Amino acid sequence: MNDDTTRNGPTRRDTLKYGSAVAAGLGLAGCSDLAGQPGDNGTPTGAGQYTVNMAPMGEVQFDSVPQRWAAYDGGYADMAVALGQADGLTGVGDADRYYRYVYDDLPGVSVDETTLSAHPEVRTREQFYDLESDVHLYDPQMLVNWFDWSESDVAEIRSGVAPFVGNLIFRRSDEWHDYPYYTLYEAFEKVAQVFQQQARYDAFERLHDEFIESIQSRLPPESERPTVFLTYEGTTEPSTFSPYRLDDAGTSKKQWRDLGVSDALAETDVEQLSSSERSELDYENLLEIDPEVILVRGHERKSPTEFRDTVLSYMQDHPVGGELTAVRNERVYRGGYLHQGPIHNLFLTERAAKQLFPEEFGDVTGDAELFDRQRVADIVTGEFDQ
Repeated sequence: MNDDTTRNGPTRRDTLKYGSAVAAGLGLAGCSDLAGQPGDNGTPTGAGQYTVNMAPMGEVQFDSVPQRWAAYDGGYADMAVALGQADGLTGVGDADRYYRYVYDDLPGVSVDETTLSAHPEVRTREQFYDLESDVHLYDPQMLVNWFDWSESDVAEIRSGVAPFVGNLIFRRSDEWHDYPYYTLYEAFEKVAQVFQQQARYDAFERLHDEFIESIQSRLPPESERPTVFLTYEGTTEPSTFSPYRLDDAGTSKKQWRDLGVSDALAETDVEQLSSSERSELDYENLLEIDPEVILVRGHERKSPTEFRDTVLSYMQDHPVGGELTAVRNERVYRGGYLHQGPIHNLFLTERAAKQLFPEEFGDVTGDAELFDRQRVADIVTGEFDQ
């Protein structure tokens, strides 16, 4: 990478150590005691120490619970917030795609916007040093492959600042990701082990499982579910569309898999949007597929009404786009975002259920709530029965 800064000598972490199966020896990692008792989850190693095992890092050992943390994406940040750790946030690698407005519906749940404004793109070694986090919720191989870090850069931060715990899970199309993936809740449980918050994780898992079961019990037969085209197009006047395939098991598409929808591209040879290449479909291509529902990513800052008045309105006026079944039936919606954690997922699944099955779950612009907001807030704030 282009950051030439290297720091040597002890830091404030010089009395705390962690271990990693990837590292050749021990490095320094600073952690402070927080709510939760070390050793009540993860793997205890004695004297209050515990380890968390997650690919690609391997085993990471903590002497005490991390207090200060940074996350690359909104999914991992949302996991930490769900576990009651919002006060420890130091910065995010991609804050622009960390959608916090969902917290407005949860009493007592928020993050410090000042911190995010000050540190919205934590990606360089110098930034990692300056923030002095106790753990980095980053996949280090993402830093290597996306931001030109070297393995020695990763080792330097791991030993001189704090360990990495994370795995790129929002998609599964990167060739360099040749180690195991995790589902959303598998990764969430690893983060819970880092913060020693198994009780909060268990409460979220119960709520999630009950919610998904209740939604799935109300779904129509598979033969009656609409075909869906998921795409990215960030402009309000779309002319081409970058497709996603729903058979990618990444966490960014979890809600669509849970709802059992049919991918409009299933019988085609169209490749999905990936880091290495971008397939593009125009309106003529879409008309050949003619999906019943079109889900457009890149518009999460818009309300449903704003989306309809811009993107859908333009497609309706387009000479070919106006012929699409989804456009004629006004079934073009916002497609959700890439990086979702457990709180995000509840809101996105609720929205998706309304988008696809409004007769059963209510209109997407309506007030019907499909999960208990107060229950979520109680888990985050610790006001729940353990």
